[in-house]
Amino acid sequence: MTDAETLAERVKAGDLRLYALEDHADADTAAAARRHLLAEELDVDLETVGDYSFPADSAESNVENLIGAAQIPLGVAGPLPVDGEAADGSVYLPLATTEGALVASVNRGAGAIRAAGGASTTVLERGMTRAPVFEVGDIHEAAAVADWVRASLDRLATAAETTTNHGELREATPYVVGDSVFVRFVYDTKDAMGMNMATIATREAADVIESETPASLVAVSGNLCTDKKPAGINAIEGRGRSVAADVFLPTEVLEDRLGTTAGAVAEVNTRKNLIGSARAASLGFNAHAANVVGAAFLALGQDVAQVVEGAHAITSVEARKDGLYASVTLPALAVGTVGGGTGLPTQSEALEILGLAGGGNPPGSNGDALAEVLAAGALAGELSLLGALAGRHLASAHAEHGR
Repeated sequence: MTDAETLAERVKAGDLRLYALEDHADADTAAAARRHLLAEELDVDLETVGDYSFPADSAESNVENLIGAAQIPLGVAGPLPVDGEAADGSVYLPLATTEGALVASVNRGAGAIRAAGGASTTVLERGMTRAPVFEVGDIHEAAAVADWVRASLDRLATAAETTTNHGELREATPYVVGDSVFVRFVYDTKDAMGMNMATIATREAADVIESETPASLVAVSGNLCTDKKPAGINAIEGRGRSVAADVFLPTEVLEDRLGTTAGAVAEVNTRKNLIGSARAASLGFNAHAANVVGAAFLALGQDVAQVVEGAHAITSVEARKDGLYASVTLPALAVGTVGGGTGLPTQSEALEILGLAGGGNPPGSNGDALAEVLAAGALAGELSLLGALAGRHLASAHAEHGR
């Protein structure tokens, strides 16, 4: 038997735990052993799952019980010209998706933006959040703790920043609910998405709150952050990077590239994205921004669950005398160019396509540029879908592509 088969037999016999195989073999052999075990027990063929191009040990910080890789088709849309504070120039946007016609749609929107001279972008706010919850005796203690937090930002920042070389605590806002006190910490995490950085720093700051007030920490995350869940506080206050993109499409560009008019697009946006979303009590007022955000997150090594926050986008459209003004604002885009999945070989290569792999100079500039590029990509996607709906050719486009 091969080493992998031997390890699989030891797991079946109860001699080894599935998660402990790397203690007895290299990472690739451990993964092969898990595939062999599953193939025998479940009568499945995992040949394709095991056909991956990166060293298994390079993924040790990203996944446990590795068996291989899930391959998702990867395309590019562009060139997409972006005139931003951090991003400047034409880019090809990598998108990983299984949804047919998505890349083609974004590519069509990028063509319209290109014909109009490019999209303008800007990062409006930066701040990754973590909000622990504390227990106190009563509302009087809660008020006292909240007052202490408001007066002690410098002391909390000193404690929090001992845990990181780059993160900076910018805000600490208390919220009282009966005998619970939540403190929403906001950090500038530079080029990292920063969720882990914020969690570790917040734990240190929480120790100071416990030592100086009657508060007792219940959980380092009290869901007022709010991470990976639809939340009004993120839509209003922002989380990660708040970013916007806009463009003016002349009448001839609308007709040639999107096959419609400014008035028709504006009406679709008003009735669908604004009135329809309001009637549904949606936290996002857009056509399909999450489509672009999700596909880009998969391609670029971002935390894909945070597409939830990315869906809080608002698309604004106005018919003007000579064409159409359009913008998209994403208040809570959690992105980074270092850490997490950005170091995986495929995702690193995708970031290289954008010229944004690794940390920026100055720190934070690559993260800002990535947010701006994704905002421009989301704008391209919004324009394409709104144009297809306004021109009544969405269904025919899907039928033409057979999907």
